[in-house]
Amino acid sequence: MFLQKNTFFNFKLFKKNKKNILELQLPRPENKLSTASYRVFILDNKFHIPQLNEYRRIWIYLPPDYEQNPERRYPVVYAQDGQNLFDAATSFSGEWAIDDNLNALFHQNSENALIVVGIDNGSDTRTYEYSPYPHKKFGGGGAKDYANFLAKNLKPYIDANYRTLADQPNTGLLGSSLGGLFTLYGGLKHPHVFGKLFVFSPSFWFSEKIYQKAKEFKKNHSQRIYLLAGAKESASLVPDTLKMYDILKSVGFSDEEISIKICDDGEHSEWFWRREFPYAYREVFF
Repeated sequence: MFLQKNTFFNFKLFKKNKKNILELQLPRPENKLSTASYRVFILDNKFHIPQLNEYRRIWIYLPPDYEQNPERRYPVVYAQDGQNLFDAATSFSGEWAIDDNLNALFHQNSENALIVVGIDNGSDTRTYEYSPYPHKKFGGGGAKDYANFLAKNLKPYIDANYRTLADQPNTGLLGSSLGGLFTLYGGLKHPHVFGKLFVFSPSFWFSEKIYQKAKEFKKNHSQRIYLLAGAKESASLVPDTLKMYDILKSVGFSDEEISIKICDDGEHSEWFWRREFPYAYREVFF
């Protein structure tokens, strides 16, 4: 385990700052305390997704020196399943502790500074929003609209209101499971926008069309792709991930642009993604 999660007990609501951002304060399920660090904020509880006619809570993690270094700009990763990223009180089955891991990495070396924007999934609409192609049993197929929202609405908003490094090499996507499927699809759909792709435990089983999408990809931009899979996930997940790795290599991704990591103990679980995120971050950004 990279870092033990700290628990914070100060639940006073902070005042709005000049950017109208509140420090994290959410209704908590009974007996569940917030574990989000002081660097996690709620950007908006009802950010509009016009492509889907939905409203969604958006979280933002800011590096520890964000206020102290007003000239500094930071890379940004747009992460799916925002409920599970920072706070055990809102997570489905444990959290990634991205905030605590990034805080620790920063204090080891201040070059390790990253903004993470977390977008809540839509619960009942999660499958639709994260899947690029419909499944006969499970439906889906709305990832094109969701990807357009990230690229054309949310990213421009973040770049306009925060000190970001807005260029493609400093902009990433992250997701696991169906979020991992979406992350690869979103990166292939908008390669000029998203240069870093963290594809964790991807649900490529959802549709064979994702392989065809990769085979037909016209590589015109350099991208850094990190594929992660665990041997204790589904029987097909490791073979599916290896298959995608081979396809991406065949369309022109070099050894420097794409990595794959298979963990013998890896399970389809937040604890696995939490443990592996710091290593993936350093591999992709440095």
